[in-house]
Amino acid sequence: MIEAKRDNLDNGFTQLAAELIALDQWADSDSPIFYGAVTTGRDWQFGLFERQTRRIVQDLDLYRVPEELATTLSVLVGIVQD
Repeated sequence: MIEAKRDNLDNGFTQLAAELIALDQWADSDSPIFYGAVTTGRDWQFGLFERQTRRIVQDLDLYRVPEELATTLSVLVGIVQD
């Protein structure tokens, strides 16, 4: 799940967390973790929702595009492959 926000990653991450929790209620999935990202288009921040413990984990690192495009894509590919 990706949430786009205009220059406010803090509010965006709060909204993303709420969406991940809501997704847990409707998802027909055996996945133990749901991943998400919030972006301004230039800055990306990732997080996850651990379904078993109902815990949100926020990555404190920010990834900038295009400066850190390779790293950002690596994170996204890692999520898709998980």
